[in-house]
Amino acid sequence: MTNRYFIELAYNGRSFHGWQIQPNAITVQETLQKAMETILRRKIAIVGCGRTDTGVHARQFFAHFDLDLEDIQWNTDQLSYKLNQFLNDEIAVFRIFKVKNDAHSRFDALSRTYEYRLRLRKSPFDQDITYHSAYPRLDFDLMNKAAALLFRYTDFTSFSKTGTDVKTNNCKIMQAEWKKVGDVWIFTIKADRFLRNMVRAIVGTLLELGSGKLDLDGFEKIIESKNRSNAGWSVPAHGLALIKLEYPLNLTGF
Repeated sequence: MTNRYFIELAYNGRSFHGWQIQPNAITVQETLQKAMETILRRKIAIVGCGRTDTGVHARQFFAHFDLDLEDIQWNTDQLSYKLNQFLNDEIAVFRIFKVKNDAHSRFDALSRTYEYRLRLRKSPFDQDITYHSAYPRLDFDLMNKAAALLFRYTDFTSFSKTGTDVKTNNCKIMQAEWKKVGDVWIFTIKADRFLRNMVRAIVGTLLELGSGKLDLDGFEKIIESKNRSNAGWSVPAHGLALIKLEYPLNLTGF
Protein backbone atom coordinates (compact mmCIF):
# COMPACT_ATOMS: atom_id res chain seq x y z
CA MET A 1 0.00 0.00 0.00
CA THR A 2 1.37 3.40 -0.98
CA ASN A 3 1.54 5.98 1.79
CA ARG A 4 2.70 9.58 1.97
CA TYR A 5 5.78 10.42 4.00
CA PHE A 6 7.37 13.65 5.15
CA ILE A 7 11.14 13.93 5.25
CA GLU A 8 12.76 16.47 7.56
CA LEU A 9 16.23 17.57 6.50
CA ALA A 10 18.80 20.36 6.59
CA TYR A 11 21.36 21.51 4.08
CA ASN A 12 24.26 23.85 3.57
CA GLY A 13 23.38 25.76 0.42
CA ARG A 14 26.87 26.83 -0.63
CA SER A 15 27.23 24.11 -3.28
CA PHE A 16 23.64 24.13 -4.50
CA HIS A 17 21.63 26.27 -6.89
CA GLY A 18 18.74 26.27 -4.46
CA TRP A 19 16.23 23.54 -3.69
CA GLN A 20 14.26 23.20 -6.91
CA ILE A 21 15.41 21.06 -9.84
CA GLN A 22 16.66 23.09 -12.80
CA PRO A 23 18.60 22.24 -15.95
CA ASN A 24 22.41 22.21 -15.86
CA ALA A 25 22.65 23.03 -12.15
CA ILE A 26 23.12 21.03 -8.96
CA THR A 27 20.15 21.40 -6.60
CA VAL A 28 19.13 19.87 -3.29
CA GLN A 29 15.93 18.37 -4.71
CA GLU A 30 17.76 16.60 -7.52
CA THR A 31 20.53 15.36 -5.22
CA LEU A 32 18.08 13.97 -2.66
CA GLN A 33 15.80 12.48 -5.28
CA LYS A 34 18.67 10.69 -7.06
CA ALA A 35 19.91 9.33 -3.74
CA MET A 36 16.49 7.90 -2.91
CA GLU A 37 16.07 6.42 -6.36
CA THR A 38 19.49 4.77 -6.17
CA ILE A 39 18.80 3.30 -2.75
CA LEU A 40 15.22 2.23 -3.46
CA ARG A 41 15.80 1.28 -7.11
CA ARG A 42 12.63 2.98 -8.26
CA LYS A 43 11.44 6.39 -9.39
CA ILE A 44 10.58 8.82 -6.59
CA ALA A 45 8.99 12.26 -6.89
CA ILE A 46 9.90 14.54 -3.98
CA VAL A 47 7.91 17.75 -3.38
CA GLY A 48 9.52 20.44 -1.22
CA CYS A 49 7.97 22.90 1.21
CA GLY A 50 9.20 25.75 -0.99
CA ARG A 51 12.21 26.92 -2.91
CA THR A 52 15.40 28.51 -1.63
CA ASP A 53 17.69 30.65 -3.76
CA THR A 54 21.20 29.67 -4.80
CA GLY A 55 23.49 29.62 -1.76
CA VAL A 56 20.71 29.89 0.85
CA HIS A 57 20.82 27.36 3.69
CA ALA A 58 18.07 25.44 5.47
CA ARG A 59 18.39 24.30 9.07
CA GLN A 60 14.92 22.82 8.81
CA PHE A 61 13.24 21.83 5.56
CA PHE A 62 10.39 19.46 4.80
CA ALA A 63 9.48 17.56 1.66
CA HIS A 64 7.01 14.79 0.92
CA PHE A 65 6.95 11.69 -1.26
CA ASP A 66 4.75 8.63 -1.82
CA LEU A 67 6.07 5.12 -1.29
CA ASP A 68 5.12 1.59 -0.30
CA LEU A 69 7.76 0.97 2.37
CA GLU A 70 6.33 -2.44 3.24
CA ASP A 71 6.99 -3.55 -0.32
CA ILE A 72 10.73 -3.03 0.20
CA GLN A 73 10.54 -4.32 3.80
CA TRP A 74 12.16 -1.24 5.34
CA ASN A 75 11.07 1.16 8.02
CA THR A 76 11.55 4.93 8.09
CA ASP A 77 14.55 4.78 10.44
CA GLN A 78 16.36 2.42 8.08
CA LEU A 79 15.67 4.66 5.10
CA SER A 80 16.89 7.75 7.00
CA TYR A 81 20.08 5.92 7.97
CA LYS A 82 20.79 4.74 4.42
CA LEU A 83 20.20 8.22 2.99
CA ASN A 84 22.62 9.81 5.45
CA GLN A 85 25.21 7.21 4.55
CA PHE A 86 24.73 7.89 0.84
CA LEU A 87 24.52 11.71 0.85
CA ASN A 88 27.51 13.99 1.34
CA ASP A 89 27.94 16.12 4.44
CA GLU A 90 26.06 19.11 2.99
CA ILE A 91 22.67 17.39 3.39
CA ALA A 92 21.44 15.76 6.60
CA VAL A 93 18.24 13.77 6.95
CA PHE A 94 16.74 14.06 10.44
CA ARG A 95 13.69 11.83 10.15
CA ILE A 96 11.07 10.36 7.84
CA PHE A 97 7.51 9.92 9.08
CA LYS A 98 4.14 8.88 7.71
CA VAL A 99 1.46 11.56 7.25
CA LYS A 100 -2.09 11.70 5.94
CA ASN A 101 -2.24 10.87 2.26
CA ASP A 102 -3.44 14.37 1.36
CA ALA A 103 -0.81 16.17 3.48
CA HIS A 104 1.34 18.60 1.48
CA SER A 105 4.73 19.87 2.60
CA ARG A 106 4.25 23.23 0.85
CA PHE A 107 0.55 24.04 1.01
CA ASP A 108 -0.04 22.80 4.57
CA ALA A 109 2.73 24.90 6.08
CA LEU A 110 1.26 27.52 8.45
CA SER A 111 4.42 29.61 8.73
CA ARG A 112 8.06 29.80 7.75
CA THR A 113 10.86 31.45 9.71
CA TYR A 114 14.13 32.72 8.27
CA GLU A 115 17.26 34.10 9.91
CA TYR A 116 19.83 36.39 8.40
CA ARG A 117 23.21 36.40 10.17
CA LEU A 118 25.33 39.56 10.06
CA ARG A 119 28.74 40.53 11.43
CA LEU A 120 30.16 44.01 11.72
CA ARG A 121 33.63 42.60 12.25
CA LYS A 122 35.32 40.08 9.99
CA SER A 123 35.68 36.52 11.26
CA PRO A 124 37.35 33.53 9.59
CA PHE A 125 35.22 30.97 11.44
CA ASP A 126 31.65 31.29 10.13
CA GLN A 127 32.11 33.11 6.85
CA ASP A 128 30.08 30.48 4.96
CA ILE A 129 26.92 31.23 6.97
CA THR A 130 27.34 34.83 8.13
CA TYR A 131 27.64 38.01 6.08
CA HIS A 132 30.37 40.49 6.97
CA SER A 133 28.69 43.89 6.59
CA ALA A 134 30.22 46.51 4.36
CA TYR A 135 28.97 49.06 6.91
CA PRO A 136 31.20 49.23 10.01
CA ARG A 137 28.40 50.80 12.08
CA LEU A 138 24.65 50.29 11.97
CA ASP A 139 21.78 51.71 14.04
CA PHE A 140 20.01 48.49 15.06
CA ASP A 141 17.46 50.34 17.22
CA LEU A 142 16.33 52.26 14.16
CA MET A 143 16.39 49.08 12.07
CA ASN A 144 14.09 47.39 14.60
CA LYS A 145 11.70 50.33 14.43
CA ALA A 146 11.59 49.91 10.66
CA ALA A 147 11.13 46.14 11.00
CA ALA A 148 8.09 46.78 13.22
CA LEU A 149 6.55 48.82 10.40
CA LEU A 150 6.36 45.65 8.29
CA PHE A 151 3.42 44.46 10.42
CA ARG A 152 1.28 47.27 9.01
CA TYR A 153 1.47 45.94 5.48
CA THR A 154 0.55 42.83 3.50
CA ASP A 155 1.68 43.71 -0.04
CA PHE A 156 5.46 43.32 -0.33
CA THR A 157 5.90 43.82 -4.07
CA SER A 158 8.73 46.25 -3.33
CA PHE A 159 10.82 43.40 -1.93
CA SER A 160 9.95 40.75 -4.51
CA LYS A 161 12.01 39.58 -7.43
CA THR A 162 10.32 40.75 -10.62
CA GLY A 163 8.88 38.39 -13.20
CA THR A 164 7.71 35.69 -10.79
CA ASP A 165 4.60 33.62 -11.49
CA VAL A 166 2.84 34.07 -8.13
CA LYS A 167 -0.81 35.14 -8.08
CA THR A 168 -0.40 37.54 -5.16
CA ASN A 169 2.40 39.42 -3.42
CA ASN A 170 0.53 39.50 -0.12
CA CYS A 171 2.19 38.00 2.96
CA LYS A 172 1.29 38.08 6.65
CA ILE A 173 4.39 38.87 8.70
CA MET A 174 4.27 37.54 12.27
CA GLN A 175 7.79 38.38 13.50
CA ALA A 176 10.54 40.72 12.33
CA GLU A 177 13.39 41.78 14.62
CA TRP A 178 17.15 42.12 15.05
CA LYS A 179 18.88 40.58 18.07
CA LYS A 180 22.54 40.31 19.00
CA VAL A 181 23.80 36.85 19.86
CA GLY A 182 27.45 37.02 20.89
CA ASP A 183 29.03 39.21 18.27
CA VAL A 184 26.57 38.26 15.52
CA TRP A 185 23.45 40.26 14.70
CA ILE A 186 20.55 38.02 13.65
CA PHE A 187 17.47 39.23 11.80
CA THR A 188 14.55 36.83 12.36
CA ILE A 189 11.46 37.08 10.19
CA LYS A 190 8.41 34.83 10.26
CA ALA A 191 5.46 34.87 7.86
CA ASP A 192 2.80 32.66 6.35
CA ARG A 193 4.64 32.83 3.02
CA PHE A 194 7.54 34.66 1.38
CA LEU A 195 8.14 36.06 -2.08
CA ARG A 196 11.27 35.26 -4.07
CA ASN A 197 14.26 37.24 -2.78
CA MET A 198 12.01 38.97 -0.22
CA VAL A 199 14.07 38.47 2.93
CA ARG A 200 17.35 39.45 1.31
CA ALA A 201 15.77 42.60 -0.15
CA ILE A 202 14.24 43.57 3.21
CA VAL A 203 17.60 43.10 4.97
CA GLY A 204 19.41 45.10 2.30
CA THR A 205 16.95 47.95 2.69
CA LEU A 206 17.24 47.84 6.48
CA LEU A 207 21.01 48.08 6.17
CA GLU A 208 20.66 51.22 4.09
CA LEU A 209 18.43 52.66 6.80
CA GLY A 210 20.81 51.61 9.58
CA SER A 211 23.75 53.21 7.80
CA GLY A 212 21.99 56.56 7.51
CA LYS A 213 21.14 56.45 3.81
CA LEU A 214 17.41 56.16 4.55
CA ASP A 215 14.94 57.24 7.25
CA LEU A 216 11.76 55.62 8.59
CA ASP A 217 9.49 57.71 6.40
CA GLY A 218 11.52 56.71 3.37
CA PHE A 219 11.32 53.05 4.39
CA GLU A 220 7.51 53.21 4.52
CA LYS A 221 7.37 54.98 1.17
CA ILE A 222 9.42 52.16 -0.36
CA ILE A 223 6.87 49.57 0.85
CA GLU A 224 3.95 51.67 -0.35
CA SER A 225 5.50 52.25 -3.78
CA LYS A 226 5.21 48.55 -4.66
CA ASN A 227 8.27 49.01 -6.84
CA ARG A 228 11.34 46.79 -6.42
CA SER A 229 13.67 49.39 -7.91
CA ASN A 230 12.96 51.72 -4.97
CA ALA A 231 14.11 49.22 -2.34
CA GLY A 232 17.67 48.45 -1.30
CA TRP A 233 20.03 45.82 -2.62
CA SER A 234 19.70 42.10 -1.96
CA VAL A 235 22.25 41.02 0.61
CA PRO A 236 24.39 37.93 -0.18
CA ALA A 237 22.63 34.57 0.02
CA HIS A 238 25.09 32.83 2.35
CA GLY A 239 23.88 34.75 5.42
CA LEU A 240 20.31 33.51 4.99
CA ALA A 241 18.82 30.28 6.35
CA LEU A 242 15.34 28.82 6.58
CA ILE A 243 15.22 27.71 10.21
CA LYS A 244 11.68 26.61 11.03
CA LEU A 245 8.35 25.54 9.55
CA GLU A 246 5.09 25.06 11.39
CA TYR A 247 2.32 22.65 10.38
CA PRO A 248 -1.13 21.73 11.75
CA LEU A 249 -0.99 19.37 14.72
CA ASN A 250 -3.20 16.83 12.96
CA LEU A 251 -0.87 16.46 9.98
CA THR A 252 -0.09 12.83 10.69
CA GLY A 253 -3.67 11.90 11.39
CA PHE A 254 -2.64 9.15 13.80
